Amino acid sequence: MDLEALYPPARLLDARRATAAAGLDALLLTPGSDLRYLTGYDAHVGERLTCLVLPAEGEPTLIVPTLERPAAEASPAPATGVRIVDHADGTDPYPLVVKALGGPVGAVGLADRMWAEQVLALRHALPGADQRLAGEVLRELRIRKSPAEVAALAEAGAAIDAVHRRMGEWLRPGRTEAEVAADIAAAIRSAGHVTVDFVIVAAGPNGASPHHGTSDRPIGVGEPVVVDIGGTMPSGYRSDCTRTYVAGGPAPAEFVDYYTVLRDAQAASVAAVRPGVSAEAVDAAARTPIAEAGFGAAFLHRTGHGIGLDGHEEPYVVAGNDRALEPGMAFSVEPGIYLAGRHGARIEDIVVCTTDGVVRLNTTPTELIAL
Repeated sequence: MDLEALYPPARLLDARRATAAAGLDALLLTPGSDLRYLTGYDAHVGERLTCLVLPAEGEPTLIVPTLERPAAEASPAPATGVRIVDHADGTDPYPLVVKALGGPVGAVGLADRMWAEQVLALRHALPGADQRLAGEVLRELRIRKSPAEVAALAEAGAAIDAVHRRMGEWLRPGRTEAEVAADIAAAIRSAGHVTVDFVIVAAGPNGASPHHGTSDRPIGVGEPVVVDIGGTMPSGYRSDCTRTYVAGGPAPAEFVDYYTVLRDAQAASVAAVRPGVSAEAVDAAARTPIAEAGFGAAFLHRTGHGIGLDGHEEPYVVAGNDRALEPGMAFSVEPGIYLAGRHGARIEDIVVCTTDGVVRLNTTPTELIAL
């Protein structure tokens, strides 16, 4: 992976211009996806302050704890042009933020998920500064993926597809959901991910809960099993893919019937993706046929979410979001049908809007898979 292409120095300049256009004097970014997006630095989250100070005009400065300076210097951050300043344990790092700003500021954008203690400390250090969310600026930069980002997402998609292709090694009647999940987690790492973000193995009635997780319940013969898995690659970009399986015998007839409805709806929603189409129209392409088949109330969640350095980010594919899709937008298409107390099903692919349509980044079959 070409880290300079994935985390280009020009991104900082784009962010500075967008910061000024938003009426902010600077962005202050603590560890998280926004910091990594701008610098490539996957910073440790802890009580010691790490903060990128990005003035709308002036030199960007990355403030780090002394003991973490080697990691910052080994990251792509220096190649982006940021200056690294460190602070020793027992010293107050917030005056370094004030100094890096280079003068009085009227408004700053804080990382959306900055710890409250850091927000309050910055309020004390910059008493005259209005605090707003950095997401106001960075959301619009991050929502359209560059070719390098799309390549990173495609690599992540291929890695998680490789895990789904091995499901027959682990998923069988008599084994518990937790036992299967442990095997899947090991496979996610062996497929190239550096972290396992989630493993859902939801069999039988547990499949009717979209965020079930796992349990010690054994998988029954002929039970539908929803497997939703994802992780983070060395690039920082994420995978997320769901397939539904049947273990060791024929599935219930009613399940087979509504799975066909679901598969057709998911395919229609993917096919609806193209520039200029609204996010809510893609949601409707999945939701309408499911509702017409009588399962509208059983589709419990939005059709999709953006993905990149975060597992969930803009754009959200949901009713009420009239945002027009643009080339480079990457998101999930994952309708589901959930019948409480009985079973459920979900099919999820990551897709990218292109200049003339859509590309699926997950390529394993979407038909009901009997193991």
